[in-house]
Amino acid sequence: MSKNLYVGNLSYNIGNRELETLFAAFGDVKSANVIMDRDSGRSKGFGFVEMGNDAHAQAAIKALNGKDVDGRDLTVNEARPREERSSGGGFGAGRGGAGANRRY
Repeated sequence: MSKNLYVGNLSYNIGNRELETLFAAFGDVKSANVIMDRDSGRSKGFGFVEMGNDAHAQAAIKALNGKDVDGRDLTVNEARPREERSSGGGFGAGRGGAGANRRY
């Protein structure tokens, strides 16, 4: 079964190919994705790598967590499942509505 890894503190010079190459030394890489800012198109400095199995993932974590790559010490660990976002609205919901902070 494949294992998803979080990779943090990436240099902004590292793209998907470089990330895949870095992890391929430890086993089968199913996918490697650097997360990009949708407004600027630049890397956000982290990504995810899906390794072919748990043994390959553990070998990559052991070898790469804390390793200096392009001047930055990587953070590599098992990715946590994505949390569902609440659909609370965000436009003042739960804050008393418009005018809640007015003094009369």
